[in-house]
Amino acid sequence: MTLNTTSALLALTGSMLVAAPRVVVTAPGHTPAVGTRWDYSVAVTENGRPVAARLTEQIVDPIGDEHPVQFGTTTKNITNWPVKGTFRDFIVWPADSRGIPLTFRVTVRVGAERKTESYVVTPRG
Repeated sequence: MTLNTTSALLALTGSMLVAAPRVVVTAPGHTPAVGTRWDYSVAVTENGRPVAARLTEQIVDPIGDEHPVQFGTTTKNITNWPVKGTFRDFIVWPADSRGIPLTFRVTVRVGAERKTESYVVTPRG
């Protein structure tokens, strides 16, 4: 190969590389009060820019059972929910969850790429 062919091949390969999506879950803490709003956000970016994605949220109990998270005060489950960039919502933790370590699991799909983030909480109060 000549230098020009090698340079062209490297340039083509470099342009095909795409950074994996970055998922950041932000919440006010790991010990939310029961019976009150616990606001959170999920930011999805790729190469530093907001990206369209599909979002699924679940609460995983200590036994390993998965429970879908509902959007706000509705009965709609956040399953395969379309988002672009940042998604904001809240959870009201029930009194019977007090003192139980739970995992707030967020799964984000961007194209064929899938990324899961976990946020451990123990409701109090």
